[in-house]
Amino acid sequence: MSKPETIKIDEIEYVRKDCSKPSEKVDGLERCVIRSYGAGVFVGYVKKQEADVNGVNVILLKSKRIHYWDGACSLTQLAMEGTKSANSCRITEAIDSQFIANVIEILPLTDKASKNLDEVKIWKK
Repeated sequence: MSKPETIKIDEIEYVRKDCSKPSEKVDGLERCVIRSYGAGVFVGYVKKQEADVNGVNVILLKSKRIHYWDGACSLTQLAMEGTKSANSCRITEAIDSQFIANVIEILPLTDKASKNLDEVKIWKK
């Protein structure tokens, strides 16, 4: 019998400590959810992060655009748990590398969220 990942006490949900471990690193790089000022939300491995007069810029490897998400109330919950509504999400296929300017939020993914987001069907038209 598997152990539950969460427990609810007095309407507050608690996550087991071992269920919120950081996602696996690839080549020592951390997988994160990135929110930019004008380009939207992305998930990928942060290769480079630097600030200049225009703001923070990031280079992501294996970058996917999160065009729309459902099943999480915020990007914080998405980064911690993933989505509870994978069929409603629109996440593109990964590209090798992407430069993203004016990054305003960088959220490390947990292992659980990383695996969950990889299970979302690639969104295409």
